[in-house]
Amino acid sequence: MELQPIFIQLLALVLFAIGIMVAISRRNLFFVLMGIELALNAVNLSFVGFAKTLPDTMSVAGQIIPLFSIAIAAAEACVGFAMVIFIFRNRESIDADTYSDMRG
Repeated sequence: MELQPIFIQLLALVLFAIGIMVAISRRNLFFVLMGIELALNAVNLSFVGFAKTLPDTMSVAGQIIPLFSIAIAAAEACVGFAMVIFIFRNRESIDADTYSDMRG
């Protein structure tokens, strides 16, 4: 039995919804970053799921694009965690509500 692409897209939708809900509902900045990463991984899964429906020569593009997205997500995670660590050193908290009074 072969896995149908619609099930892959439904799984990607569920993971994306969970990631967005975590990013919106949590106050801890680490959870917010993890929710964003989960949503990005759901988009990557969706790309690969759509690539499965294409012919062999065209499906390569649908499998290469997530590699670039994963590289960008890794860089975003490094920068995000560095910012959280820098802010934690100054404020002694990683609660998102304490940063609402920041001004540039």
